[in-house]
Amino acid sequence: MIKKIKKVILLFFVLSLSTSLFAQTSSIEGVVVDSKNQLPVDFANISIYTVKDSVLLNGTIANQEGKFILKNLKAGNYYIKVQFLGYQSKLISDLNLAANQKLNLGKINIALNQQFLNEVKVVGQQVQSVNKIDKQVYKADQFVAAKGGTAVDVIKNMPSVSVDGQGEISVRGSKGFLVLINGKPVQTDAQTILSQLPANMVENIELVTAPSAKYDPDGKGGIINITTKKGADDGVFFGVNLQGGLPSVRTYGNKESQQRFGGDVTFSYKKAKWELSASANYLRNDNAGYREGDVFTIINNIKTTFPSNGERSFDKYNYGGRFNIGFNPDKNNAFSIGFFAGYKFQDRLADIDYDNTKTNLSNGQVIGRKQYFNSNLQNKQGDFVLGNFDYAHTFSNKSQLSFSTLYEFANLNGSTKNRNIEGATIFQNTLNTYKNPLNGFRTKLDYAINIGKGKLESGYQYRLDKQDGDFIYSEANTSGNFVVIPAFSGEVKATNQIHSVYSQYAGKSGKLEYISGLRYEYANRDLTISSDPNPHVLTFNNLFPSANILYGLNKGWKFKAGVSRRVQRTNNFELNPIPEREHSETLEQGDADLLPEFIYLAETGFTKSFNKGSFFSTLYFQDIKNPIQRVNSVYADTILNRVFTNAGRAKRVGLEVGTNLEPTKWWSFYAGANLYNYNIEGTIFNNSVEVRNEAWVYSINLNTNFMLSSSLSLQGNLNYLSNRPTAQGEDSRFLSPNTSIKKTFLKGRLSALLQWQNMDMGFINSNKQRITTFGSDFYTTTNYIYETDVFMLNLSFNLNKLTKKIKLPGSEFGEKEF
Repeated sequence: MIKKIKKVILLFFVLSLSTSLFAQTSSIEGVVVDSKNQLPVDFANISIYTVKDSVLLNGTIANQEGKFILKNLKAGNYYIKVQFLGYQSKLISDLNLAANQKLNLGKINIALNQQFLNEVKVVGQQVQSVNKIDKQVYKADQFVAAKGGTAVDVIKNMPSVSVDGQGEISVRGSKGFLVLINGKPVQTDAQTILSQLPANMVENIELVTAPSAKYDPDGKGGIINITTKKGADDGVFFGVNLQGGLPSVRTYGNKESQQRFGGDVTFSYKKAKWELSASANYLRNDNAGYREGDVFTIINNIKTTFPSNGERSFDKYNYGGRFNIGFNPDKNNAFSIGFFAGYKFQDRLADIDYDNTKTNLSNGQVIGRKQYFNSNLQNKQGDFVLGNFDYAHTFSNKSQLSFSTLYEFANLNGSTKNRNIEGATIFQNTLNTYKNPLNGFRTKLDYAINIGKGKLESGYQYRLDKQDGDFIYSEANTSGNFVVIPAFSGEVKATNQIHSVYSQYAGKSGKLEYISGLRYEYANRDLTISSDPNPHVLTFNNLFPSANILYGLNKGWKFKAGVSRRVQRTNNFELNPIPEREHSETLEQGDADLLPEFIYLAETGFTKSFNKGSFFSTLYFQDIKNPIQRVNSVYADTILNRVFTNAGRAKRVGLEVGTNLEPTKWWSFYAGANLYNYNIEGTIFNNSVEVRNEAWVYSINLNTNFMLSSSLSLQGNLNYLSNRPTAQGEDSRFLSPNTSIKKTFLKGRLSALLQWQNMDMGFINSNKQRITTFGSDFYTTTNYIYETDVFMLNLSFNLNKLTKKIKLPGSEFGEKEF
């Protein structure tokens, strides 16, 4: 009896297992084709749902022949949705799948979305830029000249943005702005972090010139948000870029030959509830260079002149890796975790010959002359780590609660070796070293709910950043041993804490869009210096109001206006009072009591969309309290003391315009320009020196592309920045023209790009910048000459699931990202 029971149980188990396996062997297959030309629609997205509760059961992607198969399905009632960019969605219902059935749907015809194409007629010709209520959005792909470079090479083409010869980035003439990467703020300075991000990984750039209250109020120039490439739909994306530099055309007599090579790889995968993206890069980008200078100082009626010239070159490289994982367990919850780790290295060599002459101004007699050689090697390097976690929950009433936290670490360190040599004698040998690690933490909680015709958003944020700097200055004695000089050495510890809350309401009524909000902030800055027993504490309570409107007029015209209050916070470089001998001529230091800048911004303008492109113009005004300036004074006969200080008040009134045009199918054109008047008035050096300077400044960014054939294109690019006033002088104009030619293979998956960077040809005077400052007892002017006529070759391969035989506009990224 027991044996019979065991046999029945075993038989029942085998039948159950067989039935279960049998039920899982059903499948559905088919071929997706274009309804008009019957060509396969490769990489179309197929999703299967249960009829009972409309739950997404599974999904797949059609292959290059348009074929797909959904396997391991249970018997039941289903419906299928077929989707692809630019096509109308196709719904196949009433699919009654029997056990072990292999259902073949045959050809599934999908039609082009005429409404989508009509809309693209207005927007698609100008997909390279989109104007929104509080920002302008630009696609990075239009700037081929940036390929193989960094994010700096991309953003310098924006109409509001300029980059000078020192690599300093300005937005509407302001060097202070907030950087976001995929919406996440970074606390390391903009130039450093953007030079870590490969241009090939940049999807698009947002310029938020009148930020609303939900954003941090940091940055008088507004916000630049960089979004990086990732998968758009279910499937796999894989891309590889390699680049190398051709031999230098000009060497400027530099000791070493420049090396230029690098590469990056990007991988993304999205399937059902999961999304993964990862990338890695390496870039070596040395630059040859030269400098010419002329300086004089006056002390006790003795004038010392020391003109100079010599090498100024850079060896630099960086590498890093990133990944992001997203998980959406259901339609109400979303998790995301991201990580970045990288390293950056830079050596700047300045080998300069000086001709020093002393003259008694009372009688014009030369009382001394000396010729000497200065070798100055400055090193900067750092490890960078960023990590973030995000969670969002959507409630049944469509309100949303989101939480995010961000950690950032930058292990910044470096040194400056400075030797003055006369003949065979080293008469001065100094060494500056520093370690200045940064730890930053940020967490925020936001809640958004629909009220009336708009959305109310509120939130709280806490920010903390710490730097623990150790700065050592030493001089070699007669024995060649380095001895620490206490007066120029010490520790500087800085802690910044910020608590902020905000609330804003955004809505739309007819043709009017609006956003209005208020942010409150409590900020505490605590700076301690080992050589100073007095604490340097600064506490602020501030309100940051903001308001924006966008009104639709007739015939594609829109009117916009915005106001906001901003703050430009001080960094530790500006605060550090310990002098650093950056090179032979200068001793640099900050001010521990430096005040942040407070800025009121206002802007108004128009945008226009038309069949062949788009146009915008914006008039803006900035009122700047406590403008931070870098000024010089005489420290010794051949040394200027360069310090940071507040200098009264400054105002900037400007106009920026931009356009994207596509006059023909084979020619596209982009132009952006910014013109402003800058006025600064105040006093420096404890009110002993009056500052009054005013000038008009403009910048022009041009980009044009010619499609010579379906696989061959030629692009020209130009960035121009005019003379700019400073508190004590002027920075000269800066010009950088570039040309690129691109050839694609394998239906666009493989491309070769030849770049001619910083074109000069011996007569354009590109990639040069002269910086001049002066006072009652000094004058200094230095012409920095950077390498021109650089040739680079880039190879790119993209296994991109969105590559199509039918040419479709790429404008829908605006729908995905914004």
